[in-house]
Amino acid sequence: MAAEVAATAVRRAVRTPSPRGRKDALRGWAFVAPTAILVVGLFIVPIGLVAFMSGSDWSLMGGNRGSNFPDNFTNVLADPLLGQSVSFTLRYTLLTTLILMPIAFLLALLVQEARRWNNVLRTAILVPSALGIASSSLLFYALYSPQVGPLNPILDQLGLMDVRESILGTANGALWATVVLVVWRFAGYYMILTMVGLQAIPGDIYEAASLDGASKVTQLRKITLPLLRPTIAMTMILSITGSLLAFDQFYILTKGGPNNETMTIVLLIYKYAFETKKDLGMAAALSVLVLVALVVVNLFQLRALRGRDKD
Repeated sequence: MAAEVAATAVRRAVRTPSPRGRKDALRGWAFVAPTAILVVGLFIVPIGLVAFMSGSDWSLMGGNRGSNFPDNFTNVLADPLLGQSVSFTLRYTLLTTLILMPIAFLLALLVQEARRWNNVLRTAILVPSALGIASSSLLFYALYSPQVGPLNPILDQLGLMDVRESILGTANGALWATVVLVVWRFAGYYMILTMVGLQAIPGDIYEAASLDGASKVTQLRKITLPLLRPTIAMTMILSITGSLLAFDQFYILTKGGPNNETMTIVLLIYKYAFETKKDLGMAAALSVLVLVALVVVNLFQLRALRGRDKD
Protein backbone atom coordinates (compact mmCIF):
# COMPACT_ATOMS: atom_id res chain seq x y z
CA MET A 1 0.00 0.00 0.00
CA ALA A 2 2.78 2.37 0.92
CA ALA A 3 4.57 1.51 -2.30
CA GLU A 4 1.47 2.35 -4.37
CA VAL A 5 1.11 5.69 -2.60
CA ALA A 6 4.76 6.49 -3.30
CA ALA A 7 4.44 5.49 -6.96
CA THR A 8 1.34 7.67 -7.33
CA ALA A 9 3.19 10.62 -5.82
CA VAL A 10 6.07 10.11 -8.23
CA ARG A 11 3.70 9.99 -11.23
CA ARG A 12 2.00 13.18 -10.10
CA ALA A 13 5.34 14.86 -9.68
CA VAL A 14 6.34 13.84 -13.19
CA ARG A 15 3.04 14.99 -14.68
CA THR A 16 3.07 18.32 -12.85
CA PRO A 17 6.61 19.71 -13.04
CA SER A 18 7.67 22.36 -10.59
CA PRO A 19 7.79 26.04 -11.64
CA ARG A 20 11.57 25.70 -11.91
CA GLY A 21 11.19 22.65 -14.15
CA ARG A 22 8.72 24.47 -16.41
CA LYS A 23 11.10 27.41 -16.63
CA ASP A 24 13.99 25.11 -17.59
CA ALA A 25 11.84 23.42 -20.22
CA LEU A 26 10.85 26.77 -21.73
CA ARG A 27 14.49 27.85 -21.75
CA GLY A 28 15.41 24.64 -23.57
CA TRP A 29 12.67 25.18 -26.18
CA ALA A 30 13.88 28.75 -26.64
CA PHE A 31 17.39 27.47 -27.43
CA VAL A 32 16.29 24.86 -29.95
CA ALA A 33 13.49 26.86 -31.57
CA PRO A 34 15.68 28.89 -34.02
CA THR A 35 17.41 25.73 -35.24
CA ALA A 36 14.11 23.86 -35.48
CA ILE A 37 12.57 26.71 -37.51
CA LEU A 38 15.57 26.73 -39.89
CA VAL A 39 15.44 22.95 -40.34
CA VAL A 40 11.71 23.01 -41.03
CA GLY A 41 11.93 26.04 -43.35
CA LEU A 42 15.05 25.06 -45.28
CA PHE A 43 14.72 21.26 -45.41
CA ILE A 44 11.37 19.79 -44.38
CA VAL A 45 9.12 22.23 -46.28
CA PRO A 46 11.17 22.10 -49.57
CA ILE A 47 11.31 18.29 -49.43
CA GLY A 48 7.56 18.17 -48.85
CA LEU A 49 6.97 20.58 -51.77
CA VAL A 50 9.16 18.49 -54.09
CA ALA A 51 7.34 15.32 -53.02
CA PHE A 52 4.00 17.02 -53.81
CA MET A 53 5.26 18.28 -57.19
CA SER A 54 6.53 14.80 -58.10
CA GLY A 55 2.95 13.55 -58.17
CA SER A 56 1.54 16.56 -60.04
CA ASP A 57 1.24 17.66 -63.67
CA TRP A 58 3.28 20.80 -63.06
CA SER A 59 4.73 22.54 -66.11
CA LEU A 60 7.27 25.35 -65.92
CA MET A 61 4.99 27.98 -67.48
CA GLY A 62 1.52 26.52 -66.85
CA GLY A 63 1.70 25.82 -63.12
CA ASN A 64 -0.01 22.92 -61.36
CA ARG A 65 -2.66 21.22 -63.50
CA GLY A 66 -3.62 18.50 -61.04
CA SER A 67 -2.40 15.09 -60.00
CA ASN A 68 -0.94 12.61 -62.46
CA PHE A 69 0.77 10.16 -60.11
CA PRO A 70 2.61 7.94 -61.02
CA ASP A 71 3.06 9.18 -64.61
CA ASN A 72 6.02 11.42 -63.74
CA PHE A 73 7.92 8.48 -62.26
CA THR A 74 7.11 6.11 -65.14
CA ASN A 75 8.10 8.76 -67.69
CA VAL A 76 11.42 9.35 -65.91
CA LEU A 77 12.18 5.64 -65.61
CA ALA A 78 11.34 5.11 -69.30
CA ASP A 79 13.71 7.85 -70.47
CA PRO A 80 16.91 6.32 -71.95
CA LEU A 81 18.81 9.41 -70.82
CA LEU A 82 18.29 8.34 -67.19
CA GLY A 83 20.35 5.15 -67.58
CA GLN A 84 23.02 7.05 -69.50
CA SER A 85 23.24 9.77 -66.84
CA VAL A 86 23.28 7.25 -63.97
CA SER A 87 26.07 5.28 -65.65
CA PHE A 88 28.15 8.41 -66.29
CA THR A 89 27.56 9.81 -62.78
CA LEU A 90 28.65 6.54 -61.15
CA ARG A 91 31.77 6.42 -63.34
CA TYR A 92 32.62 10.02 -62.49
CA THR A 93 32.01 9.37 -58.76
CA LEU A 94 34.25 6.30 -58.78
CA LEU A 95 37.09 8.07 -60.62
CA THR A 96 36.92 11.20 -58.49
CA THR A 97 36.86 9.32 -55.19
CA LEU A 98 39.65 6.89 -56.13
CA ILE A 99 41.92 9.73 -57.25
CA LEU A 100 41.01 12.44 -54.74
CA MET A 101 41.18 10.42 -51.52
CA PRO A 102 44.77 9.08 -51.92
CA ILE A 103 46.04 12.50 -53.07
CA ALA A 104 44.48 14.23 -50.06
CA PHE A 105 45.92 11.58 -47.74
CA LEU A 106 49.44 11.89 -49.18
CA LEU A 107 49.28 15.70 -49.00
CA ALA A 108 48.18 15.50 -45.36
CA LEU A 109 51.10 13.19 -44.54
CA LEU A 110 53.46 15.55 -46.39
CA VAL A 111 52.49 18.75 -44.55
CA GLN A 112 51.22 17.52 -41.17
CA GLU A 113 54.42 18.40 -39.28
CA ALA A 114 54.76 22.02 -38.15
CA ARG A 115 57.63 23.35 -40.27
CA ARG A 116 58.04 26.73 -41.92
CA TRP A 117 57.80 25.49 -45.52
CA ASN A 118 54.93 23.19 -44.60
CA ASN A 119 52.86 26.23 -43.63
CA VAL A 120 53.55 27.73 -47.05
CA LEU A 121 52.63 24.43 -48.73
CA ARG A 122 49.41 24.12 -46.73
CA THR A 123 48.35 27.60 -47.78
CA ALA A 124 49.23 26.98 -51.42
CA ILE A 125 47.32 23.69 -51.50
CA LEU A 126 44.34 25.18 -49.70
CA VAL A 127 43.99 28.28 -51.92
CA PRO A 128 41.90 26.54 -54.66
CA SER A 129 39.38 25.53 -51.99
CA ALA A 130 38.68 29.23 -51.39
CA LEU A 131 37.33 29.53 -54.94
CA GLY A 132 33.76 28.57 -55.68
CA ILE A 133 33.24 25.57 -57.93
CA ALA A 134 31.61 27.80 -60.55
CA SER A 135 34.60 30.17 -60.58
CA SER A 136 36.99 27.23 -60.78
CA SER A 137 35.01 25.79 -63.67
CA LEU A 138 35.19 29.07 -65.60
CA LEU A 139 38.95 29.20 -65.00
CA PHE A 140 39.44 25.67 -66.35
CA TYR A 141 37.07 26.36 -69.24
CA ALA A 142 39.48 29.09 -70.34
CA LEU A 143 42.48 26.77 -69.83
CA TYR A 144 40.87 24.04 -71.95
CA SER A 145 39.78 26.43 -74.70
CA PRO A 146 41.43 25.68 -78.08
CA GLN A 147 41.23 29.40 -78.94
CA VAL A 148 42.78 31.05 -75.87
CA GLY A 149 43.89 28.23 -73.56
CA PRO A 150 47.59 27.38 -73.08
CA LEU A 151 47.12 23.58 -72.95
CA ASN A 152 46.35 22.90 -76.60
CA PRO A 153 49.71 24.18 -77.95
CA ILE A 154 51.55 22.08 -75.32
CA LEU A 155 49.57 18.94 -76.15
CA ASP A 156 50.09 19.67 -79.85
CA GLN A 157 53.86 19.89 -79.35
CA LEU A 158 53.78 16.55 -77.47
CA GLY A 159 51.83 14.99 -80.35
CA LEU A 160 48.86 14.09 -78.12
CA MET A 161 46.23 16.12 -79.98
CA ASP A 162 45.80 18.68 -82.71
CA VAL A 163 45.95 22.31 -81.62
CA ARG A 164 42.52 22.95 -83.17
CA GLU A 165 40.78 20.14 -81.26
CA SER A 166 38.97 20.76 -77.99
CA ILE A 167 39.80 18.74 -74.90
CA LEU A 168 36.11 18.95 -74.00
CA GLY A 169 35.06 17.76 -77.45
CA THR A 170 35.13 14.05 -76.61
CA ALA A 171 33.43 12.16 -73.79
CA ASN A 172 36.63 10.80 -72.27
CA GLY A 173 38.45 14.11 -72.65
CA ALA A 174 35.61 15.99 -70.96
CA LEU A 175 35.40 13.43 -68.16
CA TRP A 176 39.11 13.51 -67.34
CA ALA A 177 39.27 17.29 -67.71
CA THR A 178 36.48 17.61 -65.13
CA VAL A 179 38.13 15.10 -62.79
CA VAL A 180 41.35 17.16 -62.90
CA LEU A 181 39.35 20.29 -62.06
CA VAL A 182 37.59 18.64 -59.11
CA VAL A 183 40.81 17.14 -57.70
CA TRP A 184 42.53 20.54 -57.97
CA ARG A 185 39.57 22.27 -56.30
CA PHE A 186 38.94 19.84 -53.43
CA ALA A 187 42.34 18.26 -52.61
CA GLY A 188 43.18 21.00 -50.09
CA TYR A 189 39.78 20.74 -48.40
CA TYR A 190 40.04 16.98 -47.90
CA MET A 191 43.70 17.38 -46.91
CA ILE A 192 42.64 19.59 -43.97
CA LEU A 193 40.00 17.07 -42.88
CA THR A 194 42.57 14.26 -43.03
CA MET A 195 45.11 16.34 -41.07
CA VAL A 196 42.58 16.81 -38.27
CA GLY A 197 42.24 13.04 -38.06
CA LEU A 198 46.02 12.54 -38.12
CA GLN A 199 46.60 15.05 -35.33
CA ALA A 200 44.00 13.30 -33.16
CA ILE A 201 46.19 10.16 -33.05
CA PRO A 202 48.29 10.24 -29.82
CA GLY A 203 52.00 10.67 -30.50
CA ASP A 204 53.04 8.23 -27.75
CA ILE A 205 51.66 5.37 -29.86
CA TYR A 206 54.21 6.14 -32.58
CA GLU A 207 56.99 6.52 -29.95
CA ALA A 208 56.16 3.10 -28.51
CA ALA A 209 56.10 1.58 -31.99
CA SER A 210 59.49 3.14 -32.83
CA LEU A 211 60.98 1.70 -29.62
CA ASP A 212 59.67 -1.71 -30.71
CA GLY A 213 61.48 -1.30 -34.02
CA ALA A 214 58.44 -0.73 -36.26
CA SER A 215 59.32 0.93 -39.55
CA LYS A 216 57.47 3.96 -40.93
CA VAL A 217 55.61 1.75 -43.38
CA THR A 218 54.54 -0.60 -40.59
CA GLN A 219 53.40 2.33 -38.45
CA LEU A 220 51.39 3.65 -41.38
CA ARG A 221 49.77 0.25 -42.01
CA LYS A 222 49.23 -0.84 -38.39
CA ILE A 223 48.57 2.47 -36.61
CA THR A 224 47.73 5.37 -38.91
CA LEU A 225 45.28 3.74 -41.30
CA PRO A 226 43.24 1.83 -38.64
CA LEU A 227 42.96 4.86 -36.33
CA LEU A 228 42.18 7.15 -39.26
CA ARG A 229 39.33 4.96 -40.48
CA PRO A 230 36.46 7.19 -39.16
CA THR A 231 38.00 10.24 -40.85
CA ILE A 232 38.52 8.35 -44.11
CA ALA A 233 34.93 7.10 -43.97
CA MET A 234 33.61 10.63 -43.40
CA THR A 235 35.63 12.10 -46.29
CA MET A 236 34.49 9.27 -48.55
CA ILE A 237 30.85 9.96 -47.70
CA LEU A 238 31.38 13.65 -48.50
CA SER A 239 33.19 12.87 -51.75
CA ILE A 240 30.68 10.28 -52.96
CA THR A 241 27.65 12.41 -52.08
CA GLY A 242 29.18 15.52 -53.67
CA SER A 243 30.12 13.63 -56.84
CA LEU A 244 26.68 12.07 -57.18
CA LEU A 245 25.21 15.60 -57.02
CA ALA A 246 27.72 17.13 -59.48
CA PHE A 247 26.20 19.95 -61.53
CA ASP A 248 28.12 23.25 -61.75
CA GLN A 249 31.32 21.93 -63.31
CA PHE A 250 29.53 19.95 -66.03
CA TYR A 251 27.02 22.71 -66.75
CA ILE A 252 29.86 25.19 -67.34
CA LEU A 253 32.38 22.89 -69.05
CA THR A 254 30.24 20.58 -71.20
CA LYS A 255 26.50 21.24 -70.67
CA GLY A 256 26.15 17.46 -70.79
CA GLY A 257 27.81 17.09 -74.20
CA PRO A 258 29.05 15.87 -76.52
CA ASN A 259 25.85 13.95 -77.41
CA ASN A 260 24.73 13.81 -73.74
CA GLU A 261 27.73 11.64 -72.91
CA THR A 262 28.66 13.75 -69.85
CA MET A 263 25.11 14.15 -68.56
CA THR A 264 24.97 13.86 -64.77
CA ILE A 265 21.79 13.08 -62.84
CA VAL A 266 21.43 16.61 -61.43
CA LEU A 267 22.10 18.10 -64.86
CA LEU A 268 19.30 15.91 -66.20
CA ILE A 269 16.98 17.24 -63.48
CA TYR A 270 17.86 20.78 -64.57
CA LYS A 271 17.19 19.95 -68.22
CA TYR A 272 13.82 18.37 -67.36
CA ALA A 273 12.80 21.51 -65.45
CA PHE A 274 14.19 24.34 -67.58
CA GLU A 275 15.40 23.18 -71.01
CA THR A 276 14.17 20.08 -72.84
CA LYS A 277 10.93 19.16 -71.02
CA LYS A 278 10.10 22.31 -69.05
CA ASP A 279 8.28 19.91 -66.73
CA LEU A 280 8.74 20.57 -63.01
CA GLY A 281 6.78 17.42 -62.14
CA MET A 282 9.23 15.13 -63.95
CA ALA A 283 12.17 17.05 -62.45
CA ALA A 284 10.66 16.65 -58.98
CA ALA A 285 10.05 12.93 -59.56
CA LEU A 286 13.70 12.38 -60.50
CA SER A 287 14.75 14.48 -57.48
CA VAL A 288 12.73 12.20 -55.19
CA LEU A 289 14.37 9.12 -56.72
CA VAL A 290 17.83 10.67 -56.23
CA LEU A 291 16.98 11.57 -52.61
CA VAL A 292 15.90 8.01 -51.84
CA ALA A 293 19.04 6.61 -53.48
CA LEU A 294 21.29 8.98 -51.50
CA VAL A 295 19.58 8.07 -48.22
CA VAL A 296 20.07 4.36 -48.96
CA VAL A 297 23.75 4.86 -49.92
CA ASN A 298 24.50 6.91 -46.81
CA LEU A 299 22.68 4.46 -44.52
CA PHE A 300 24.68 1.62 -46.05
CA GLN A 301 27.95 3.51 -45.53
CA LEU A 302 27.11 4.44 -41.92
CA ARG A 303 26.00 0.87 -41.16
CA ALA A 304 29.24 -0.51 -42.60
CA LEU A 305 31.28 2.00 -40.57
CA ARG A 306 29.49 1.21 -37.30
CA GLY A 307 29.82 -2.52 -37.92
CA ARG A 308 33.57 -2.19 -38.34
CA ASP A 309 33.83 0.01 -35.24
CA LYS A 310 32.09 -2.69 -33.18
CA ASP A 311 34.63 -5.22 -34.45
